[in-house]
Amino acid sequence: MGITVQNQLDTVSEKYDRNGYVMIQNVIDQDLVEEGRAHVQWLLDHNPGIRPEHLGHNLMTDDPFWVRLVSDNRLLDVAEKFIGPNIALFASHYIAKPPFDGLLTMWHQDGSYWPLEPMEVVTMWLALDDSTPENGCMRVIPGTQEMSLQEMKPRTDVQNVLSSGMDDSYVDESKAVDIILQAGGVSMHHPNIIHGSNANTSPKWRRGLTIRYIPASTRIVTQKQWPSAFLLRGKAVEGINAYLPWPKYVAGRHMPFRGCEVFGR
Repeated sequence: MGITVQNQLDTVSEKYDRNGYVMIQNVIDQDLVEEGRAHVQWLLDHNPGIRPEHLGHNLMTDDPFWVRLVSDNRLLDVAEKFIGPNIALFASHYIAKPPFDGLLTMWHQDGSYWPLEPMEVVTMWLALDDSTPENGCMRVIPGTQEMSLQEMKPRTDVQNVLSSGMDDSYVDESKAVDIILQAGGVSMHHPNIIHGSNANTSPKWRRGLTIRYIPASTRIVTQKQWPSAFLLRGKAVEGINAYLPWPKYVAGRHMPFRGCEVFGR
């Protein structure tokens, strides 16, 4: 018998604290992986003009499959190991790099972009394709989670996913580690860790979904309703965030998926 997800979870805390990231293989089944791939295509079909790397959280307020995916109990069981039992969603974003034309993501720290107080958040990166150096897998610089958050600066000299990045003086690329995942596996990383990814010049897709989980005690600092604020497990903390209702599936408006008829009801 191979290594189970539970076996992998038994050691994640130590590895995460030391390196700022951890990988866990075989978390979700291939049927859900296929639905995730179909969802990427559905979103592209319904949002012409948006690059596949830019399918962001503003699209998920009324998207029942997206909420179904990020609330999958297997994913929440992993997230709970890092942030506890009261789990909310801050944001989620498909970074889907098409064959031969997938954009690079410049070195950056996630937390520098985010309106969160305190900065208690963990990012899950869910692989919907095998993610390898050839198709532009994520790369991290272990240990840099100990660095304070730096200002990210606009970068338009080269086309990239975020149109920004960090000062090269903070980056020792010789220490970078490739996050190699099989489809259905996840990585978890700290909001301060320096990471990025190369362009996809291979003939294969590299579709992945970022999921930014927060404990219900972390505040999303905004004057408007945040478009991806969902309580996913446990209890809300009074006076912290206003959460959206889970969207209900409507035939003809949403992508059909397994269990869609009863989702959110």
